[in-house]
Amino acid sequence: MARRPTLKDVAQIARVSEMTASRVLRGKGEASAYTCDRVRDAAKTLGYVPNQIAGSLSSNRVNLVGVIVPSVSSSVFSEVLTGIINVLKETQLQPVFGVTGYDLDTEETVIRQMLSWQPSGVILAGLEHTETARRMLQNAGIPIAEIMDTDGDPVDMNIGISHEKAGYEMGQMFVERGYKKIGFIGTKTETDYRATKRLRGFERALSEANLSIIDREFYTGSSSLIIGKDITKMLLDRSPDLDCIYYSGDMMASGGLMHCLQNDISVPNQLGLAGFNGLDIREGLPALTATTYAFRKEIGEAAAKMIVAAKNSEKTRTGEKISFDPVIHIGDTL
Repeated sequence: MARRPTLKDVAQIARVSEMTASRVLRGKGEASAYTCDRVRDAAKTLGYVPNQIAGSLSSNRVNLVGVIVPSVSSSVFSEVLTGIINVLKETQLQPVFGVTGYDLDTEETVIRQMLSWQPSGVILAGLEHTETARRMLQNAGIPIAEIMDTDGDPVDMNIGISHEKAGYEMGQMFVERGYKKIGFIGTKTETDYRATKRLRGFERALSEANLSIIDREFYTGSSSLIIGKDITKMLLDRSPDLDCIYYSGDMMASGGLMHCLQNDISVPNQLGLAGFNGLDIREGLPALTATTYAFRKEIGEAAAKMIVAAKNSEKTRTGEKISFDPVIHIGDTL
């Protein structure tokens, strides 16, 4: 395990005293711009995180678990948080939450703040981080659980599903059902890495059957029924001969279903629809949209249990991995 960088390490690399390094990083006292840049660059290079717990407590961990997710407004992540809370409430550990908004620079800032309070562990969504964020996690000296996604190189513990496999298997399902003119509606690939992996797997399955996506539309911001309706209309106005649409999430797919119901488009006879996540909203619609169940609550519970077990055994790294197999639910729309 890598040693946690200290203020002395930062000072040595920046060629300043520890007192000067401390003043710069705390934003107190005066130092030249040149000195400030050297100190901050050294801290970034090392992945140094200042300790916010002063005095005799500075060497101890607090009974907090940092939980970092892209959003708390989406039911996708609220179910993950529910799983984490259900496990931690039976222990002395308390979750503290941070939100990144799908932005890696924001995530880096949140990670730095979380680690500065010396938590007993960190649970965070995804495997993609800035180099500095990854270095901070590697050097933190506490259990780290990256969740939701298993397609990548985890820092330590890893709990989730293969999104590329989920997309691939849904692509195979489209092929088996005889769809030929396929559309796609999803989030911007620059920010939602898991959706991007699903799309990559989906396209690979189509390619193996000598098929491809005929038309696609991407959206930014939070998904909603209204946006799903509007973008489905936009896609079908542009490509009216599509016979199936794959959505990056169930909320958008549910909006697509509402558009079809309101415009006398028979589902699945004229148009097949499929989403992802297995959200409860599907249960309240006139037809149950096809989806892939992604084990959100179970992932949260498993991650929290791993953190608790690691803390109880005083292990800072375990390397454990749990990969749930994505499960396709056909519903009424394929």
